[in-house]
Amino acid sequence: MQTEDWLEAFRAHPKIGEKKAGTPQTQTEANWSAQEQSGMNAASVDTVARLAQANRQYEAKFGFIFIVCASGKSSAEMLSLLNHRLDNDPPAELAVAAQEQRKITRLRLEKLLSQ
Repeated sequence: MQTEDWLEAFRAHPKIGEKKAGTPQTQTEANWSAQEQSGMNAASVDTVARLAQANRQYEAKFGFIFIVCASGKSSAEMLSLLNHRLDNDPPAELAVAAQEQRKITRLRLEKLLSQ
C-alpha cells in the first residue's frame, strides 16, 4: 500500500480516548471502536489528560493519529505505547502504525465473519 492509502485507513479511526473518527463511520464501526477502546473506560482523569496531550504531540510529529490495536489494552498501556512510539522517526512509525492497522483489520474481519 502507498502512504496515502495508510493515512486514509488511519482517518477511519477515532483517536484513542475519543469517540469520533476523522471520517464518517458506520454504527457498526463506531461500536467496534468503542469495544476496542474499552480499556479507556476505567482511565483516570490524569491519564485521559496525558493521553490527549500525547495524542497532540504524536499527530504534530507524524501528521496522522496514533493507531494501536487497543483490544485488551488498559489506558495506561496505551499511553505507555504512545509515549514510546513518539521516539520513532516518521518512516519507522508509519510502518508500526500500518502493522497496528493490519491487526485491527484482521480483528474486525474475524468479528464480521463470526456474525
